[in-house]
Amino acid sequence: MNAGFAGLLLFAVVMAATPGPNNVMVTASAARFGLRRTAAHIGGVAVGFAVMLLLTGLGLGTVFAAVPVLRRVLALASIAWMLWLAVAIARAAAPGEGAAAGSPFTFLQAALFQWINPKAWMVAVTAIATRATAGPAWVSALVIALVFLVVTLPIVTTWAVAGHALGRHLTGPWFRLFNMTMAILLAISLLPLIPEFLV
Repeated sequence: MNAGFAGLLLFAVVMAATPGPNNVMVTASAARFGLRRTAAHIGGVAVGFAVMLLLTGLGLGTVFAAVPVLRRVLALASIAWMLWLAVAIARAAAPGEGAAAGSPFTFLQAALFQWINPKAWMVAVTAIATRATAGPAWVSALVIALVFLVVTLPIVTTWAVAGHALGRHLTGPWFRLFNMTMAILLAISLLPLIPEFLV
C-alpha cells in the first residue's frame, strides 16, 4: 500500500467516524425504528456520498467556486432543513408509544441529503483538493469515491448498531433525553455553515 493511498484511507476513516449529521441521524433512526428499517438510510448515506464525491471530482465543485451565491443558498437550505429535522428528532416518541409516528429515511432521501449536508461538502471538497493523484481527474475521483464508499458503509452501520442498542434499553423520559441529545448534536453540526454567511 503506497503512502498516498494509506493517507486517503486514514482520512476517509476519520471523516466517516467522527460525529456529523449522517451519524447522528442514523443513530437516532436506529434507536427509534430499529436496525432493519434504518438499513436503507445507511445505504443511501454511503452511496449518495460516494456519488457526490465522484461528481465533485469531475468538476461540480468548480461551479460553486465560480458562483459563490450558490454556496450561500445551499447553506441556508441546509440550516433550515436540518433545524427542522432536529426539532422532529427532539419531539419523536419512543418506540411503542402512541405518538411514535413517522418513518425512517428512504435510500433516496438519505442519498439526496448529502447535497445539503455541510460536513459532506467540507469532506468532499477537501478530499478532492488534497487527495487527488496525478493522472486523469476521473480516475482520482473514482478511487476517492470508492474508498469512501467502502469505508463509510461499515462505519455508519456501527453508529446505527449503537443507536439500536441504546434504543432497546431506553424508555420513557430516558428515550426523550436521548432524542433531545441527538437533536442538539445535529444542530451543533450546523456550526461549520456559519462562515458561509461571513464571507
